[in-house]
Amino acid sequence: MALLGFNSVSIPPMHKQPSLAADCVVFDPAGRLLLIRRKNPPFRGQYALPGGFVDYGERMEEAALRELREETGIEGRIVRLIGVYSRPDRDPRGHCVSAAYLIEAGSHKAVAGDDAAEAEFVSNFRAEKLAFDHDEIVADALAQRDGPKSA
Repeated sequence: MALLGFNSVSIPPMHKQPSLAADCVVFDPAGRLLLIRRKNPPFRGQYALPGGFVDYGERMEEAALRELREETGIEGRIVRLIGVYSRPDRDPRGHCVSAAYLIEAGSHKAVAGDDAAEAEFVSNFRAEKLAFDHDEIVADALAQRDGPKSA
């Protein structure tokens, strides 16, 4: 069967796939966490980590740094992968898999842009209920940063 001009190649129909996203965890030297206040639903007005969807042809790491720059005006350097978050209900818009990165900021002056209504380093971030599963991501980042607790 010829499909899309290919004579000997048959391309199966695409199956439903999750979306891909990248999230950024950025602390300043004082231990404050960089958060954005979401401009759009879901979770409009709520604090979230900077992040967003991966563009077609883009690497996850590139997406993380691009989203950080677009939403906060901050350039960064990836330190390490915190984890991959794939619970199907983590995003009310549909199944979305996110890779979360610990990022070292090139500056600590945040300016909201793109779909962020605000961007700031927050000292009392532990008291905030973050959008999506971002509380879990931050907890994992803190556990990795602080290491095991001695008894």
